[in-house]
Amino acid sequence: MEILYISLLTILASGIGTLTGFGTSTIMVPVMLFFLPLPQTLLLVGIIHWFSDIWKIALFRKGLHWKLIFLFGIAGIIASYAGANLVFSVPNLLLSQILGAFLVIYALFLFLKPKFKIPPTNIAAIGGGALSGFFAGLFGVGGTVGSVFLSAFKMPKAVYLATAGAISFFINISRITAYIVNGTTLEKHLLWGFLLFIPTSLLGAEAAKKIVDRIPGKKFHTVIIFFLLLAGIKFLFFTNK
Repeated sequence: MEILYISLLTILASGIGTLTGFGTSTIMVPVMLFFLPLPQTLLLVGIIHWFSDIWKIALFRKGLHWKLIFLFGIAGIIASYAGANLVFSVPNLLLSQILGAFLVIYALFLFLKPKFKIPPTNIAAIGGGALSGFFAGLFGVGGTVGSVFLSAFKMPKAVYLATAGAISFFINISRITAYIVNGTTLEKHLLWGFLLFIPTSLLGAEAAKKIVDRIPGKKFHTVIIFFLLLAGIKFLFFTNK
């Protein structure tokens, strides 16, 4: 039952994450934290997210912006590894509360400043890569931060999605490596579950591709922001010791 539940969540997260550019982890991490400890959640969702990145690159492969991939990616890889290592040196309760505070502040910021834009400069790209990588490694939700910086470059949606997927692909390799090096493992039934998690992530990405040109991703952002706010409140104020 748990495998089926995660598979259905993977379809939803992959579809919405692809369509909005926020990434699969933005949906899955807050939900999976209700059932798994933070390190296992980050590893499980990180692997699923990595495959979702592959589908995103394959489906929108004609739109890669290589300069941004390089600028975001180098900084993101380094920062992601550093953030992932912090998971094992800071108490999980504190990390969950920090995650809650981050989600609340970020959701409120996006709600109050929906038109906020970062200047489209090389420095912004490097800074965006570093911040999104660090938050991806530490909390698994770096895509939300990265989208703020990537959107400043006003790319066509297909180019934006492919580029975001490529950047996330390299960042996820970095943080997954750090989790495994630090001894994080998954239970055997969850490992077998990837036989379903991987194809269902493709189904979600395929569904998003079919409607990406018909329904603007921005319409989904309000729903995601509300979801992030509720999840943030839960982890900030109602996390068990």
